[in-house]
Amino acid sequence: MRQEHFYALFDALAAGLQGDEILFAGLGAERSDFVRLNQNRVRQAGSVASAGLGLTLIDRGRQADGDCPLSGDADADLAQARALLGRLRERVAHLPEDPYLNFSTEPATSERRLDADLPSTADAIGTLTGLAGGLDLVGIWAAGDVMEGLASSIGHRHWHASRSFNLDWSCYLDRDKAVKASYSGFDWQPDALAHKVNHQRAELYVLGRPERHIEPGRYRAYLAPAALAELMDLLAWGGFGLRDHRTRQTPLLKLATGEQRLSPALTVIEEHKRGLAPGFTDEGFTKPAQVVLIEGGEYRDCLTDARSAKEYGATVNAADEAPESLAIAAGELAADEALRRLDTGILIGNLWYCNWSDRNACRMTGMTRFGTFWVEHGKPVAPLGVMRFDDSLYHLLGDRLEGLTAERELLLAADTYGGRSTDSALLPGALVAGIDLTL
Repeated sequence: MRQEHFYALFDALAAGLQGDEILFAGLGAERSDFVRLNQNRVRQAGSVASAGLGLTLIDRGRQADGDCPLSGDADADLAQARALLGRLRERVAHLPEDPYLNFSTEPATSERRLDADLPSTADAIGTLTGLAGGLDLVGIWAAGDVMEGLASSIGHRHWHASRSFNLDWSCYLDRDKAVKASYSGFDWQPDALAHKVNHQRAELYVLGRPERHIEPGRYRAYLAPAALAELMDLLAWGGFGLRDHRTRQTPLLKLATGEQRLSPALTVIEEHKRGLAPGFTDEGFTKPAQVVLIEGGEYRDCLTDARSAKEYGATVNAADEAPESLAIAAGELAADEALRRLDTGILIGNLWYCNWSDRNACRMTGMTRFGTFWVEHGKPVAPLGVMRFDDSLYHLLGDRLEGLTAERELLLAADTYGGRSTDSALLPGALVAGIDLTL
């Protein structure tokens, strides 16, 4: 759906408002190509063109919301939207006043378009399967346009559109032995993809050696950006939200109160200006360019959505109280020097099944996954058997953090349930003096 069509639909809908009613409308739409691969062959391919409308009706301190799909036919869509508005009007009359209702009362407009140099799907898949000749490759390609819009009877008019590609795949050696990689962003570079596939071939060669088994204990380790992303995803679960901090349920409580510190090398930022997510909230608030969450190892600010802002008398700076466009500031360690600095220890490419083992101590547990190798004298020499880690981020990103890489990797969320995700992370790799392996 085009921007002008969305605004025209809203204007026709808002013309039927009654009394003191206020209406907010949000659009979510996409045009995407998807390809699934198995054994380095295309197994499923298709395209999706979808759009959905979300409405929030506000009347004398009460609100009701609902959504409906859009077909692209102007008359049919307007009839569908009017029917939804009628149902919301019936519902809102029976609701109590919402004490935390909070929406922007100042009209505002914005328009942002993130373009991308995308290949055709056929060219992208042809390049990948050509580079991966002879490999058992399993993966998914998703690429195209995502559009989000907001309009209100107050006068808000916001539009956000982005184009991107996301290639997420694994190459299998045998049964559960595999190495995983991803390539995503806005500027398709076949040479960058070739580098990743060639790196996987080298990892598969090492993966074919006899598996190394080590005793539980503390080992030096290098966490690749994808492994660090798993830790940050778990930390996002209550780590940065204002409500979690005010109710003292955040795993970073000791950091926020000054009882603990993280490494001075660690700065964590929510970069609204960089991400694929829109720069406005469903309630019409405009997000700041960035929110500094952790700076130099010390806690700085929380992510605050509209309801928390109303409850705690704060300023809205996010649509949700979990990061959408997280970034960790680059360090000074060259990525190609990381294993040499590691010398002897563990290269962790991925983690999975991460969860809290002691939330109050910011302590996590999880399993090593694809691409985990034993390293000697800066070279991977053998695959490492699957092991469980159990350690605190106050150590991994605190007193045991030896360095972050100068190079960072852009990781776009591969989630497609209900639509392509606009979450992203820009992360370095992390060299740590020790990670505790428990079994």
